[in-house]
Amino acid sequence: MKYLRPDIETAGKKFSELINDFKNAGTFEEEENALMGINELRNDFKSMHVIASINYSNDTDNKNFSDEQDYFDTNGPLFESLENEYYKVLLDTKFRKALEDKYGKQLLRIAKLVVSSFDPTIVDDLQIENHLESEYTKLVASARIIFQGKERNLQELLPFMESSNRETRKNAFDAYWNFFLENKEHFDNLFDKLVSLRNGMAQKLGNKNFVEMGYARMKRSDYNPEMVKQFRKNVLDFVVPLASKLREKQQKRLGVEKLMAYDIPILFKSGNAVPKGDPEWIMEKGKKMYAELSPVTSDFYNFMLENDLMDVYCRKGKAAGGFCEFIPEYKSPYIFSNMNGTHEDISVLTHEAGHAFQVYMSRHFEVLEYFYSTLETAEIHSMSMEYLTYPWMDLFFDGDTEKFKFLHLNDTITFLPYGVLVDEFQHWVYENPLSSPQTRKLKWRELEKIYMPHLDYGDNQFLSEGGRWQRQAHIYESPFYYIDYCLAQVCAFQFWLKAIRGKNGDFKSALEDYIKLCSEGGSRSFLELVKFANLKSPFEEEVLKQLTNEIEMYLDSIDEKTFN
Repeated sequence: MKYLRPDIETAGKKFSELINDFKNAGTFEEEENALMGINELRNDFKSMHVIASINYSNDTDNKNFSDEQDYFDTNGPLFESLENEYYKVLLDTKFRKALEDKYGKQLLRIAKLVVSSFDPTIVDDLQIENHLESEYTKLVASARIIFQGKERNLQELLPFMESSNRETRKNAFDAYWNFFLENKEHFDNLFDKLVSLRNGMAQKLGNKNFVEMGYARMKRSDYNPEMVKQFRKNVLDFVVPLASKLREKQQKRLGVEKLMAYDIPILFKSGNAVPKGDPEWIMEKGKKMYAELSPVTSDFYNFMLENDLMDVYCRKGKAAGGFCEFIPEYKSPYIFSNMNGTHEDISVLTHEAGHAFQVYMSRHFEVLEYFYSTLETAEIHSMSMEYLTYPWMDLFFDGDTEKFKFLHLNDTITFLPYGVLVDEFQHWVYENPLSSPQTRKLKWRELEKIYMPHLDYGDNQFLSEGGRWQRQAHIYESPFYYIDYCLAQVCAFQFWLKAIRGKNGDFKSALEDYIKLCSEGGSRSFLELVKFANLKSPFEEEVLKQLTNEIEMYLDSIDEKTFN
């Protein structure tokens, strides 16, 4: 893929010409021609932006890549300003009915939300925000920790944190969090600047605080903070008791007097299930899995392999975590991750591939907005793929397959309380933007005790004082992007119930619904897509209650002694 830095001035002139063409269109056909020209221009700019971001993530120490990331951090908001003008004229279309008949109502919904969350007066602030977020990425990637005689980054410490040797787990745990302790002032200062900046932007737009602006930036059109608040309460009522029960059973399985925070990553005394091969072996096994799952998943995975669209190897200078991107000009997904020899390597292969499969299936859309869905829907694609691939886990865990499934289902249940904790914390932060770093940490610790009462940090001062959230990149880089995982998880559980736990023969219809959902991309709102995929809304109390009961019955039916 050829990378060429786009010239923002040239793009701006062309954008303005096309917007004028749209305004002056005498027919819908003329208006649509201008719209297609605008989309082509946007596709080109965003493709170069994505490639630059991928390059930077793969090597944060590379000066050329860093320079290109800086360029887009500075010029991205200028391009957003051009897009904002486009959305304004789109909302004033003279041919609304014809436009909605062809493209649906979601395009104009998105336009309205974007216009409400942007104004040229905040361009400078957005540039600063981008640079601060990139600084966070670089700070986390800069970790160089000597552990067991070798220099390692944070990702490389994770396998040691799942060691069956308790002393090794604790030492790796302490080494990991010591990096954050040593850099806590840097993390505190970064977040202070981000909160102040975001609050200031929101007030410039006439909002009381950043919450409303944050929801608009996430393009949430059919649910609001009150609905999310009730969802968090449902998790507290139905999931937290089960999660606490699972932690008690984990403590007994491990044979420890008290379950400490450094014990949390390991579910079995004999160790967690791990894949039986290295990343190259995993990728090759993935080919067989996706070939057997369906013809379209086979085509997708071969496309990814043949075009070298996955970088899963952990190395110095590489950004932490995993993600999927889409490069519009090439109609290509891209998967980024850091495989490290744990069971998470397989979750990456299924989770990020779920994202990638969705954009692969929806790349036929003509407008940029529909390639990707809004993020809570996008996480349905990823999390559901984790369950739909259960029948092929023998390929990776030969002999430990049931152990992996038990672990995976445990993890997804115990994740939900943490997920809503992150969301409630973010609401509190932006409703109290003047809070000090210490007050924020006290609030985090208070919420931990509500949603995760089992946590015991022992003598780890940094975590006991409420610093755990500083490792959660979303809180720094994508405010309010976290409840999305929780809402999506409830939908993914429904796919699990239908395809895996349900009656014989349901797998086929579940897979058909999943492929149908992915093919619809972002052409509808979240709750519209949920209904389209024959799922129930995660906001319905009874849905979460029923799913929690089903999962508890399933887990109780497993003889855990066979895993130790």
